[in-house]
Amino acid sequence: MNIVTGRTGNFGSLLTTWTADAGTSSALRIGAVLFITAATAAAAQVSVPLGFTPVPLVLQDVVVLLGGAALGSRLGMAAQVLYLLAGISGLPVFAASAVLPQGPLRLLGPTGGYLISYPFAAFLTGYLAERGFDRRYSTSVLAMIAGLVVIFAFGVTWLAMFARPVAAGFDAALRAGFYPFVLGDIVKIFLGAAVLPGVWKLIGRRQA
Repeated sequence: MNIVTGRTGNFGSLLTTWTADAGTSSALRIGAVLFITAATAAAAQVSVPLGFTPVPLVLQDVVVLLGGAALGSRLGMAAQVLYLLAGISGLPVFAASAVLPQGPLRLLGPTGGYLISYPFAAFLTGYLAERGFDRRYSTSVLAMIAGLVVIFAFGVTWLAMFARPVAAGFDAALRAGFYPFVLGDIVKIFLGAAVLPGVWKLIGRRQA
């Protein structure tokens, strides 16, 4: 039996383990989903526009991936779906943009692919976390990088195919939406990936 999860051969997410014995587990899980939704919106406000590309530097990606890992696949995805629904409804939750206002049109703009990727990236990272990838630093990095690949795949493909003439073709899309960001995002992942293994160690000590 795993001392952290209390289960045999089935890890589960940090959230489900944390709330497994809580009488208010449903309320805590709903609160956690809403917290990650709000954290994603707050991270979007920390953005740095770059003059040579319509894609800004943001902190959202690491919040999306950490949230997915902590909540698990389905709840992590749900948090990002709620984030997109809030943005579509017109709430000011998306990063500032000189191209498009807040609202549903933002999903059709140059950054639409990145935004649409968030539920899927959170799901994949959460799926891997549910299988124990978030227990160790090295595998936590791998789980978050897998989610980052999803974000870039959606974002760059959208730029190449639908954001013309901003980034016509994949070469231009890579220059506009991948090369300027990948190193910084990897650094953020290497820093953020230490969070969940540290929390698991604390839980393990309390349950030992």
